[in-house]
Amino acid sequence: MNGSLASELIELGRRAGLTAVGVCRADPFARTEEILVQRKEEGLHGGMQFTYRNPARSTNPARILPDAAALVVGALDFWRGQPPPPDDGLPYGRVAAYARQDHYTALRDRLKQVADRLGEKGFQAVVVADENHLVDRAAAYRAGLGWWGKSANLLLPGAGSLVVLGAVVTDAPLCEEDPPPMEDGCGSCRQCLDGCPTGAIVAPGVVDARRCLAWLVQQKGVFPAEYRVELGDRIYGCDDCAEVCPPNRIRVRLDGRRRSNGSGQAWVSLVDLLESSDEELMARFGRWYIPRRQPRYLRRNALVALGNVGDPSEPRVRSVVGQALGDSDPLVRAHAVWCARRLGLELTPLRGRNDPLVQEELQRPVTARLTRGSATSQ
Repeated sequence: MNGSLASELIELGRRAGLTAVGVCRADPFARTEEILVQRKEEGLHGGMQFTYRNPARSTNPARILPDAAALVVGALDFWRGQPPPPDDGLPYGRVAAYARQDHYTALRDRLKQVADRLGEKGFQAVVVADENHLVDRAAAYRAGLGWWGKSANLLLPGAGSLVVLGAVVTDAPLCEEDPPPMEDGCGSCRQCLDGCPTGAIVAPGVVDARRCLAWLVQQKGVFPAEYRVELGDRIYGCDDCAEVCPPNRIRVRLDGRRRSNGSGQAWVSLVDLLESSDEELMARFGRWYIPRRQPRYLRRNALVALGNVGDPSEPRVRSVVGQALGDSDPLVRAHAVWCARRLGLELTPLRGRNDPLVQEELQRPVTARLTRGSATSQ
């Protein structure tokens, strides 16, 4: 056991700017592996690969570093405030707070300072964050950073779930025992369950990814029709379960005045996105998880959001919908059909009506949201 080194590393992490730091053993997360396997068998992963791809690997730090003895786990606060959308009369898509900036690069830089110190001491150390290699939340829970919220997010005292998590896996013998688990702070509260727009939190701590909007915008294929209206103006991610969580609401209220700037890319112009080339889209949004790195999925999401918040009397809205109806990609055309019918716009520019994806959309019942100054969509 090396308690003095563990204390030194925790202090170093805090000085480096981490919101919270803890140390725990690198034993396999056996219970977490069981849960991942069970939920994958039940289909709750919805095709998600992150940590579900190989539970035996993502729950065993020794698969990262064969002689792993301990983890130094860090959390970094990502909350930067919530600016209003631009007031220029155009429709904007909302970006979840955790995706507005590249917070993981900052987290890795801070964890690397801890890893470098371990290297100076003669130990091996590997930084892992936002990867399939380790279940970050399980590691942070074992290290005593927070408690499991009913949203399945980890909640930290004073920071809530508004953090990103990562760890340093090392062969340094930093501790013989894990810190005691943090006491549950949720009690009888169930606001995250009730506040999820699609009912994706099917039980305390259990998320059905097939309903989760944050996952659906990252999933390949057609966006599920039954959740398109619920997507609202979201273009990437979903904050709803975090926004209704009391610890987060308290945190946001306390920090609101102090953090009014630096909020990053909170809003994206939907018409600008749909007018952009593939190269422009990847240059701007390439750090997001885009299925198969194909910009078509950014356009798909933008067309669903546009159908929910666009004004059909706005010339640029009508223009981008018309362009999308004539797109060479049937996936884009299919979602443009839904968007046009939702906005009550004509389908005259539609190409490739016989494509199966387009045919499916043409036959799908759609209730027009707006018909102001527009023609029928039949």
